[in-house]
Amino acid sequence: MQIRNLHKPFEIGLLETDDYTAKEYKNTYFEMVFILEGKGVQVINKHKLPYSPNKLFLLFPQDIHGFEIHETTRFFFLRFNKSYLKAQPKEWLQKLEYIFHNHNHMPGCILKTISDKPMIRSLSEALIREQEEAGIHHQEVMQQLLNTIITIAARNIALSHTTSQHYAAQPVSMLDYVHQNIYRPDALRTEKLAEHFHYSPTYISEYFKRETGESLQQYINAYRLGLIESRLLHTSLRLGEIAAEFGFADTSHLNKIFRKYKGMSPSLYRKTKGKPKLTPGI
Repeated sequence: MQIRNLHKPFEIGLLETDDYTAKEYKNTYFEMVFILEGKGVQVINKHKLPYSPNKLFLLFPQDIHGFEIHETTRFFFLRFNKSYLKAQPKEWLQKLEYIFHNHNHMPGCILKTISDKPMIRSLSEALIREQEEAGIHHQEVMQQLLNTIITIAARNIALSHTTSQHYAAQPVSMLDYVHQNIYRPDALRTEKLAEHFHYSPTYISEYFKRETGESLQQYINAYRLGLIESRLLHTSLRLGEIAAEFGFADTSHLNKIFRKYKGMSPSLYRKTKGKPKLTPGI
């Protein structure tokens, strides 16, 4: 089974395919999938239910899921980490408690209000346009659109009156710890995680690798670089400010690490990186 990680606070994806797939995935992040066109079957935690246009599905971290495609389908994906939600205003986050405590992790569309379906479609299409055009303040606009979709989803889950046990997997808790401490390198040492979660350092390393498919250091590097890329593309922060924010010794240290993984300096990356592309899903 493939394990998929998200190395940035949020991203969107668009995929059109007619291939049948029975392959299942396990994410370490939240994912919403909206069906723009097509028919097939959604599989989540071994349960199956048909899908069709204007259906919105919510996938939790560690849910095992996949899609069986019967007709050419256009999927729209929204992916976000729990750390993204925690960065939002407290009052807004409190309204989403139903998502974390009452969703039943069963297949099926979470939209219970018919009028919300065309609204989600419009918001999804607006997100696609913002991603493709990358106009001024497009990142801020995308966050507002994303937050609106999440809020609508929470409202519909609240209306469903469904209750279930709180879903909290240990691997996700470890990822949350990494996300929350990404600006504090000392807190991300294996020994610190072992102390925090009351495991031995050896067990922490083995457990993280087994549950995420990546070593702890690989995940930390990829997640940190994803955030740095976002700073380079969407802010005017100087390299020294970015280096200090992420705990690098100086700009030279940031340049060395960034070049090692990206093949170019942060300055060149900022100059040459083109418009962002939609990330495919499935």
